[in-house]
Amino acid sequence: MSEPQENVILGRLGAPYGIKGWLKIHSFTDDAEDIFALSPWFLGDQKSGKQLTVSQWRRHNSSLIVKFESIDDRTQAEALVGLEISVPPEQLPKLPEDEFYWRDLIGMQVVTDQGYDLGVVTGLMETGSNDVLQVRSNAKDAFGKRERLIPFLYGQVIKNVDLAQKQIEVDWDPGF
Repeated sequence: MSEPQENVILGRLGAPYGIKGWLKIHSFTDDAEDIFALSPWFLGDQKSGKQLTVSQWRRHNSSLIVKFESIDDRTQAEALVGLEISVPPEQLPKLPEDEFYWRDLIGMQVVTDQGYDLGVVTGLMETGSNDVLQVRSNAKDAFGKRERLIPFLYGQVIKNVDLAQKQIEVDWDPGF
């Protein structure tokens, strides 16, 4: 039996807003309002946290505020400040075949189209023009490299992403 996947963190609850249980929200989604398409939310630690349903939300100046069912005053809202907002991974929308969630790429093995093992994806960076894979090997390789930054250009540099095999094939010079 497979182990359940950890929830996906979508944001964090900020300071209370007003006296009727509203809270400011810090969304980590590409479009901040997309966080409201996923519900109910799981707040706090996955083992000891609680599940709450958004009853209302709206823009306020340049930020977002949210009201939960059963949270009716400022004192109740203050108890939630700083908690992470997450959902089970099954709630995330399905992506087109050539798109991937960053979380799915972390830990994948990266090999060149010539079979050279470059290491494992340890993170991703957003650079403005394109995303970049951070790839790290446990030891210096034949080229003296431990870490590489590889642009995530699907079809050009990234030749294949095999989620089942947890492997990314790249057209990349190991000496670079």
